[in-house]
Amino acid sequence: MIRNPKDLQRYTAEERANHWVVGICFILLALSGLAFFHPAFYPLVQLFGGGVWARILHPIIGWLMMIGFVVMYFRFRALNRMEPADREWLDRVGEMMDGNDHNMPEQGKYNGGQKAMFWAMSVCMLLLFVSGIILWRAYFSFPVDVVRLGAVVHSAIAAIMIAMIFVHVYAALWVRGTVRAMVYGTVTRAWAKQHHRAWYRQVTGKS
Repeated sequence: MIRNPKDLQRYTAEERANHWVVGICFILLALSGLAFFHPAFYPLVQLFGGGVWARILHPIIGWLMMIGFVVMYFRFRALNRMEPADREWLDRVGEMMDGNDHNMPEQGKYNGGQKAMFWAMSVCMLLLFVSGIILWRAYFSFPVDVVRLGAVVHSAIAAIMIAMIFVHVYAALWVRGTVRAMVYGTVTRAWAKQHHRAWYRQVTGKS
């Protein structure tokens, strides 16, 4: 697919690879985790070569996802600092939901919703990782009560994160042109000007 030379680069190849590694790991973890969570989902272990392999691979994939997310966190945290315009955007998100985003507060590279998602995912990822370590009985030994608490936290946070990822994917599909940014790394100038005007001015130098 030929890209317009006037398009703006939103993500580098390294940033896109980082995102997809974390995303693919999360999908694999969600599938294997659901298999452990309820018997109705147990057939999903066949995607990993059976129950034994699913249990072996689940924590290893969890480590890979955490490493990838830590890289992503330090790469994007400065761009996700909440500012007054972001809080105003969140207060008026109803207008965005109605499809009327022309009068929304100007946003930088990320809008208030994306920033809120970033910080919520950061907290959830930390809780998921710590509780997962508690449950990794092959290498760690914690008191039974701690393990039980870890299981509850791990399951609850995983459910919250799955819901958040559904919202994340839906929003990316709903705002046309967003998925393209994570596939090809570029967006049109019209897209940038409409959805992230402050970022558009920053990268183009135009008022």
